[in-house]
Amino acid sequence: MRKGMVREQFQSPESSEEHFTRLRASISTILGMKKLPIDSTEWESYFDESGQLCKSRDYVAAQILDRGLDPTVRPEAWKFLTGYYSWCSSCDDRLMADSRKRKSYESLCTVCEKIQPLLETEHRGFMEVQNLIKSDVQRLYVRDAQGNTLVDKSQLEKILLLNYMCNVEAEYQQGFHEMLLLFRLLAEKEHEIYWLFQFFLQKTENSCIMNIGVEKNLFMLRALIAFLDPVFAKHLEEKGQVVPALFPWFCLFFQRVFKSFDDVWRLWEVFLTGLPCRNFQVIVAYTILQTVRDQIIKEDMSGDDILMLCNNIIDLDADELISKACTTYELFLKNNNKVPKELQEFFSEPQK
Repeated sequence: MRKGMVREQFQSPESSEEHFTRLRASISTILGMKKLPIDSTEWESYFDESGQLCKSRDYVAAQILDRGLDPTVRPEAWKFLTGYYSWCSSCDDRLMADSRKRKSYESLCTVCEKIQPLLETEHRGFMEVQNLIKSDVQRLYVRDAQGNTLVDKSQLEKILLLNYMCNVEAEYQQGFHEMLLLFRLLAEKEHEIYWLFQFFLQKTENSCIMNIGVEKNLFMLRALIAFLDPVFAKHLEEKGQVVPALFPWFCLFFQRVFKSFDDVWRLWEVFLTGLPCRNFQVIVAYTILQTVRDQIIKEDMSGDDILMLCNNIIDLDADELISKACTTYELFLKNNNKVPKELQEFFSEPQK
């Protein structure tokens, strides 16, 4: 048996010109004919007999950007994408990593159970959040087409409350319950759901959290519109605070603009790859806004009408949106020598 010793492959420092060339090459693959997603057979071929990756992480990420993952592959692949598993781990390493995360989760639960009575009596805001979580989760529809219950709502409440108690940066915000449901549909074990959600927030740099990532995204979106489409930017400015009011797109990471959960997962796994650039969610938001640009200008819509139009975007196709967003980024790269300071972060390396 061959014992693979493959480790994560990092590229050596490169010039700006080489960086742009590499990105253009990666993006160009997604602009052609739609391809079949990575299925279980292909995914397994990426690993050797010991379970170690025998392709580069960059190769796998580019394939995910280009084609996406088959639903049967997502539960395992997302563990690599979020950092739940290391890309350079073996099967044995992953068994140990899962055991450690299970024990860590159980310890967190034990500690939180002990301090919860104190928080309920001494922290007025805690009870408000607890009630809000319960109310949000109870409104979720969690049955399949035959009426069978898909998930345990009490489990979602527990994980959301634990997330609130343990994550000092990200207080509970409405919408987390909808996001967590998608992680529950990917994983069944409670500790896996909790850690996948935690690592997803970290990997995407808290981009969906108000007062952290959302405000930054809105600032960059406004700057991107002004850079790529100054006529549209001027029109929006004349209609009031339109761009800041688009915060629901980022808070839910575009969950409500798609036809199905599969589309949401498809976009989110692209975000997790870090390709084609850092802060790709801003490019995506700009691309969505461009789909209604001409109508907004032609009809000279008011700010309220623009927001109503944007809120009614609910049936996008993820593959088409990703392709268009990559085209937008291509246009952005062609003007890289004119990019203002507030948009330079598109060229910085995402989290590994």
